[in-house]
Amino acid sequence: MRVLLQRATRAHVSVDDAVCGRIGPGLLLLVGIEDADTDTDLAWMANKVASLRVFEDDNGVMNRSLLDTGGEALAVSQFTLYGSYRKGNRPSWGRAARGDVSQPLFDAFVERLGEVLGKPVPTGVFGAEMQVALVNDGPVTLMLDSRQPE
Repeated sequence: MRVLLQRATRAHVSVDDAVCGRIGPGLLLLVGIEDADTDTDLAWMANKVASLRVFEDDNGVMNRSLLDTGGEALAVSQFTLYGSYRKGNRPSWGRAARGDVSQPLFDAFVERLGEVLGKPVPTGVFGAEMQVALVNDGPVTLMLDSRQPE
């Protein structure tokens, strides 16, 4: 499982010009699922996202998490995080799980993250053509991978 995490002052996702998910200060999460992902990957990622200290404390040091700040999370499915560009110039999506596999896992991740945070996590519309807007704060952007936890 991969998550591209961006600290945001605000973010929203739209489908057909209608906003379907919106947050204030918090994290925008672009979420990619592969066939090998399991409940263990989802649990690790939900806990890591909620606990990652990427928000500044009173001394200007990144020492606070979503749990500490009460910030929000917006999750958007993003199969292209598993794009491979090793051969040629057209990415291959072979490692990305098909929708019938990835949607239940994405939904389970969103539910688990909501439980950890103690609040609902808004999302886009799975499989739809979406437009994502954010004001990236910092900017702070990190790539998390449950298969390669650093």
